Amino acid sequence: MIAEDDYHVAGIHEKFLQQLQDIHVVAKAQTANETIQLVNRYQPDLVLLDVYLPDQLGVDVVEQLYEVAPHVQIILITAATEKDIFTEALHLGVIDYLIKPIAFERLKEAIEKAQAQSKQLKQSPRITQALADSFFLRVKDNSDKESELPKGIDRLTLEKVRHLLSKQQDGITAEALGKEFGASRTTSRRYLEYLISIDEAKAELEYGIVGRPERKYWKL
Repeated sequence: MIAEDDYHVAGIHEKFLQQLQDIHVVAKAQTANETIQLVNRYQPDLVLLDVYLPDQLGVDVVEQLYEVAPHVQIILITAATEKDIFTEALHLGVIDYLIKPIAFERLKEAIEKAQAQSKQLKQSPRITQALADSFFLRVKDNSDKESELPKGIDRLTLEKVRHLLSKQQDGITAEALGKEFGASRTTSRRYLEYLISIDEAKAELEYGIVGRPERKYWKL
């Protein structure tokens, strides 16, 4: 859902969102009061909330939105650069804070983060440290990321495995995935098991009609 008093800007945001997979705009609001009413009615997963609405600051209605839709995620969008508004947004738990004018790639990144966090919470039966870290740890520079990877795990290859695994709706074996990125079954399985260790994948044994059961992997 989009909450933005400028109809033209709301239209631009909607066009951005239409380019993203699995995103549907259920409503648009132009005032804070209308935002509360429509969030209550439609129960959206995510609200793009402008700070400067004509009847009330968007940041001042965040708690009311949580009351009427406890599971809603909020991305605050603003032309404001005041530190107090940003600080309040942090305290209120908004998932992201975007300053106008917004680049499409930055908005896409914010939406994908919201989707990923929502999916993780729905699929995880318990909160592990790795899951908590994915929500709360600050992003480090690339050199830090490289040093965190265990021996035998290359970041570029890992990203390729992540991408390929995300496309497998019915799961995939290590051997089959290895063929997709030109690696042996052993190498492929090493990356898949690493993704399991950081709560980004799961594996199950699948029993066929004949032969030994296969271990198939899915991305969480």
